[in-house]
Amino acid sequence: MENKKPGNPPEKKFSTGAISATVWKNKGVRKTGEETEYRTISLDRRYKDKDGNWKSTTSLRINDLPKMKLVIEKAYEYLTLREQSNGSNGNDYNVNYEEEIIY
Repeated sequence: MENKKPGNPPEKKFSTGAISATVWKNKGVRKTGEETEYRTISLDRRYKDKDGNWKSTTSLRINDLPKMKLVIEKAYEYLTLREQSNGSNGNDYNVNYEEEIIY
């Protein structure tokens, strides 16, 4: 369900309760052959199954929606401010992974 790849740690994670939005930095190649970076966002809800094991899903319940809205807004704000401070594409931006808990 998540975009986890070896060597591709999340750039930033916003979470409130069991709901989270994770920002991933990806590398690709443009049609011109030029290398580029772009960000994607994964959204999920964590829960415990009947055996007590933590699981992740992209399915939401009605009460999850306000929290999901909040983490999406924080991710959007983070990406928008990052791009504004680094030019239109922000390709040279490096950041250490950190999780921001929203209360």
